[in-house]
Amino acid sequence: MSRLYVESRGSGPALVLLHGWGLNVRVWDTLGAALEDRMRLIALDLPGHGASPWHAECADAHRQVQWLGGAVAEAIGGEPYALLGWSLGGQFALAWAAAPPAGLAAPTHLALICATPRFTAAPDWPHGTPEARLLRLAEGLRHDYHRTVSDFLDLQVRGSAGGEAALDQLRAALFRHGAAQPEALAASLELLRTLDLRAVLGAIGSPTLAVAGQYDRVLLPAATRALAEALPHARFAQIRRAAHAPFLSHTAEVADLLSEFLSTS
Repeated sequence: MSRLYVESRGSGPALVLLHGWGLNVRVWDTLGAALEDRMRLIALDLPGHGASPWHAECADAHRQVQWLGGAVAEAIGGEPYALLGWSLGGQFALAWAAAPPAGLAAPTHLALICATPRFTAAPDWPHGTPEARLLRLAEGLRHDYHRTVSDFLDLQVRGSAGGEAALDQLRAALFRHGAAQPEALAASLELLRTLDLRAVLGAIGSPTLAVAGQYDRVLLPAATRALAEALPHARFAQIRRAAHAPFLSHTAEVADLLSEFLSTS
């Protein structure tokens, strides 16, 4: 299997960072600058995103988690680590914590930003996004890839204090480091449409922090709250006047939350 793109910065306990749909490791630069004097940050481009390769046979969540875990195991060896996932990366982080990839122990701590065990709505999951919205997004990718990605970036910050600056950072991440491959975006969107991790939440023993943005229009804050309530050892925090990328619009507040959480046993 080809190597995924990995960056390491800072010193201290290891924190692995998994970004969201369509983005890359550059979205962590601002948060990383706030944390690098307190911990070692290991950021990965998800398969087919940024500088990471894509293999269609690894489109399912389990294989992607194994691929990501192999890259982390190579980077940190047997060192203990915490795991942070945002949005799609949060779903990978949940699957990872429930069944750690080969060669890795469970994370010492699990941090989830704007994450959910199930993205689409269902009769027993009213917190999800209507499936039709994801189908429209998939159709947009086929007909106007660049506009669809641009519109999604805008949606992630809409309603947030500091939203324009956060949007600039999202766009800069794509410009500086590279957009995701269309095939990877389509496959990841299908994962968001179909993946349901509620059945494995009880297997997650790691202390967990679940963070939501008050004005998130991509993922209802209620979904992240329900996630925290379903996990065995989780607490919920909501960032006021933030949207889907609170670590960009409210960096200091999120950094302090993470530092306090990761320092607890």
